[in-house]
Amino acid sequence: MSEVALNAVPSVLSTDKLNDQFIVQRASKEDLPEILAIYNQSIAGKQATANLVPVTCEERGEWFTEHLNSPTRPIYTVRARVTAAETMAPVATLPIVAWGSFSDLYARTAYHISTEISIYLHKEYHGQGLGSLLTRWMLAQAPSLGIHNIVALVFAHNQPSLGLFRKLGFVQWGYMPKVCDMQGFIADVVMLGKAVESDTDSEAL
Repeated sequence: MSEVALNAVPSVLSTDKLNDQFIVQRASKEDLPEILAIYNQSIAGKQATANLVPVTCEERGEWFTEHLNSPTRPIYTVRARVTAAETMAPVATLPIVAWGSFSDLYARTAYHISTEISIYLHKEYHGQGLGSLLTRWMLAQAPSLGIHNIVALVFAHNQPSLGLFRKLGFVQWGYMPKVCDMQGFIADVVMLGKAVESDTDSEAL
């Protein structure tokens, strides 16, 4: 296990700017309802998740707590300044419009250098470049979390997500045909992967 994995989760949430409108930070315990509201929006379209019915806070409580308590598998939330009046508003009062997470690829210890990435946007923010902004930012955070490899599992029919990850340098590492019964059609899943360099790796070149 890397030294990073032994570090405590920050007690104070720092914030970063994706641009003048969007702010990103680690999720806090109050964020689960907004996070799940965005997640549940994606279910009906049958493109972004294999869940077929909305999930509740009770069902996802353990999953959320595990991420909150993990120094290397965070959930990040993106908040938006929707109006000019919100320029000086406290970050916690701004609406969550997107979130992303790093999750264990497999639970066994030796896989700690590899992770799965997930990105979800509020439906009103699709097609505005926010997915790319958030994904690029998360890729930049990965080395500090001890992550060497990032995997995205994407439905083969989800062309927007496939295009996003390929644009950011992900390549196909695997293909799983006919693995999901989406109640109306059978879906294939594409495994896309990308190795990320740490600062130490860059200095060694």
